[in-house]
Amino acid sequence: MSDILERERRDAVELLRLNRPAARNAMNPELSAAIEAALDDVEGDPAVAAVVITGAGSVFCAGADLRVLAGGGGAGIMTKRGGFAGLAQRDFPKPVIAAVNGLAVAGGFELVLSCDLVVAATDSAFGLPEASRGLLAAAGGPIRLAKRVPLAVALEIGMTGDTITAERAYQLGLVNRIVPVERVVDEAVALAERIARNSPIAVRVTRRLVRQAVDVSEAEGWRLTMAAAGEVGASGDGIEGATAFIEKRDPVWHDPA
Repeated sequence: MSDILERERRDAVELLRLNRPAARNAMNPELSAAIEAALDDVEGDPAVAAVVITGAGSVFCAGADLRVLAGGGGAGIMTKRGGFAGLAQRDFPKPVIAAVNGLAVAGGFELVLSCDLVVAATDSAFGLPEASRGLLAAAGGPIRLAKRVPLAVALEIGMTGDTITAERAYQLGLVNRIVPVERVVDEAVALAERIARNSPIAVRVTRRLVRQAVDVSEAEGWRLTMAAAGEVGASGDGIEGATAFIEKRDPVWHDPA
């Protein structure tokens, strides 16, 4: 286990905690590599249904380590499979939930936007301050913001570099839950565990279909839906789910991966 990334297994949930609190959990090559290695470990592990990412201390992640950037080592923060933080450009098949325990700015906000769901502490804040430092938010922030919030809001966040509160992020649909900071990890794990009770293949295919639907026409969406329905149906989990309901028992899913 890497000292800069703490890992904890909670039933079917893998909890990853960024552990550079003195550096505000800023991303350096070692931390990016550790996240990618952890995701590699759990991607094919049938015992892991979802991943939760949080930060040690009072900051979720302040983005790329500026000392690394100033020294010309920024390329090292980009991993082979996932890019920034080992996740930003990765097609990871399982749900990933951000448990935001404080400030999430620059690459830290982009890491949040790389996740499927977000549970945020009441005092969290989000922003892309790169323009104020002569940089570009290049880990997916502008792309993902433009798909999740109104265009004018995405432009304001990107061009001003100002942060928004957790409440504002919730209003915009960027955050699923807001809770006191002492509950943020437990709430995120509970959300992950709720997902873990469902059919793994149904969750995986639903997640993929929803993500694909953002970029396709309705006609293409229907084509993808029919293909996805066949994929889920072939697993037999639909029959098992209906049978378990009738028999008043928990289902035993056929596809554990």
